[in-house]
Amino acid sequence: MNRYPLWKYLLVLLVTILSFVYALPNIYIPDPAVQISGAATNVVVGEKQRQTVEEHLASLGVGVVGTELAEGTILVRLEDEDQQMLVRREIQRVLGSDFVVALNMAPTTPDWLRAIGGVPMALGLDLSGGVHFLMEVDTHSAVATRQQINADEMKSTLRNQRIRYHEVEVDENNVIYGRFRSAELRDQAVAAVRRDFNEHTFRSVDGSDEYRFYAELSDTAISEIENYALNQNLVTLRNRVNELGVSEPIVQRQGGGRIIVQLPGVQDTAEAKRIIGRTANLEFRLEAQPDALVSMKEEFPFRGDVARGRATAELERQLILTGDHVANASSSFDHETNMPQVNITLDSLGGSMMHRATRNNIGRRMGVLFIEHRSRTEIQTNEAGEQVEVTEYYVDREIISLATIQAALGVQFRITGLDSPAEASELALLLRAGALAAPMYFVEERTIGPSLGAENIAQGVNSLIWGLGVVLLFMLVYYKTFGLFANLALLLNVLVLVAVMSIIGATLTLPGMAGIVLTIGMAVDANVLIYSRIREELRSGAPPQTAIHAGYGRAFVSIFDANITTLLVALILYAVGTGPVKGFAVTLSIGILTSMFTAIVGTRALVNLVYGRRRNLQKIWI
Repeated sequence: MNRYPLWKYLLVLLVTILSFVYALPNIYIPDPAVQISGAATNVVVGEKQRQTVEEHLASLGVGVVGTELAEGTILVRLEDEDQQMLVRREIQRVLGSDFVVALNMAPTTPDWLRAIGGVPMALGLDLSGGVHFLMEVDTHSAVATRQQINADEMKSTLRNQRIRYHEVEVDENNVIYGRFRSAELRDQAVAAVRRDFNEHTFRSVDGSDEYRFYAELSDTAISEIENYALNQNLVTLRNRVNELGVSEPIVQRQGGGRIIVQLPGVQDTAEAKRIIGRTANLEFRLEAQPDALVSMKEEFPFRGDVARGRATAELERQLILTGDHVANASSSFDHETNMPQVNITLDSLGGSMMHRATRNNIGRRMGVLFIEHRSRTEIQTNEAGEQVEVTEYYVDREIISLATIQAALGVQFRITGLDSPAEASELALLLRAGALAAPMYFVEERTIGPSLGAENIAQGVNSLIWGLGVVLLFMLVYYKTFGLFANLALLLNVLVLVAVMSIIGATLTLPGMAGIVLTIGMAVDANVLIYSRIREELRSGAPPQTAIHAGYGRAFVSIFDANITTLLVALILYAVGTGPVKGFAVTLSIGILTSMFTAIVGTRALVNLVYGRRRNLQKIWI
């Protein structure tokens, strides 16, 4: 009656062993470290940089546990966490701005555990801290970009109306100006463009030999552009963070032009900084004709200077389209040359613009211009003789592809000429996540400790231990032998819960710890229902074996209903909640599922193992 088949015992044993193995990495405390990687995918970090770093740190007398060179990054493990900032600043000064130096926590999990996928559970900002970025959005650049597009559209309108002009450009104050030979042409131009650009304020200026108009955006239009840039950058940043696989990130607006990004439990902070901080976009332009006017073309270098001997090419200033119209992007390899490429899918408007531009220019070459707003930090000595970090912002523009148009292009095409699969993968990631509406720069970068303080965290852990201890003691005293079975199952439940959260990469926060405490109470509650039912059967005169069988069988429905309703609530909390609420919902959901297994299957296996083969069982301790 109370016997399990062999496979059920083996299942419980297997779950116990696997849970122990995958929960084991959580006992290994990570080392404070500094991670070095290239500022771009074509910057190689190698043995030379490693040797330079080791020699410099040795001259400073910094306590270094060891250095590791793997997958194009250098990881410097330190003895003291207080030395991280000093080491980061010194390494940045020695290596220069071509390298990203970021603070990190290096895992100490044994290799054999990592080989089978054993990783520590991710901890939230309130438990172990994480990475904090404060980013400044260059809204002035967003307005300048919009005005440049408006200027190009004005030129197109004037050409269609056959109104001759000297130039239509944007000045340093983001004001569009047009130069004309006569006041009549100037007035005709203003009348032609005013209808389509009603958000601009137009004014005319007469000179001795030229006549101009100025088109300035209204304050309302500028505010709308700046708000759009901030909101678009927020969406793009969230997409990029999702691509990094960060659990429970915080990406929110601060003030009029800044964005906060907090990444709890991030290990590869250098990779996060490079992906999040890059303002990558594409521009598609035709190669300039040999007889084109100087003002209508610009010269740009090719990506991969060594391979191409620092070659340059001239592209038209007129845009075909930008990366804003990219709907999807993925990296792959060209089947003919086996070289990396990025497959581009445009939106409907972008496809129409590309088709219109290429169908009339078959045989000409089209360039793909990669534009990136970057920054470099140098250590300089100020007037007071102190060493300070000085950040310089600049723009890189490089041609990554220049190919002949063989036929009219549509919504799908590919970009070739990339240096490596890593570069293709990163470019596809950035384009897939969405183009930034305005450049962003790191204003502040730091790792932050637990936001609630070590004392409060210790109190939370102590409350968890005391709560578990009181529950174990109560079950042992009140239910005797069966209480021991429940306690063993309860410990197994905590072990399985930690293992599952480690495997799926869930983030543990203080609200999550509260979810674990609630799970412990619910797991015991299931056993209380079962044992109370067994006692009722014994009081009604049922034999022990029959009472055990009836207790587990008849209490199952009540346990199942109670846990299902609680699981539904937890799923709703996860769906509509944010931050701490999600952390609570995750641990509660996982805990419900694990407690159902340990409280019913686990304790039943122990009871069957001890009492199941006793045919003449007369008494049980419950």
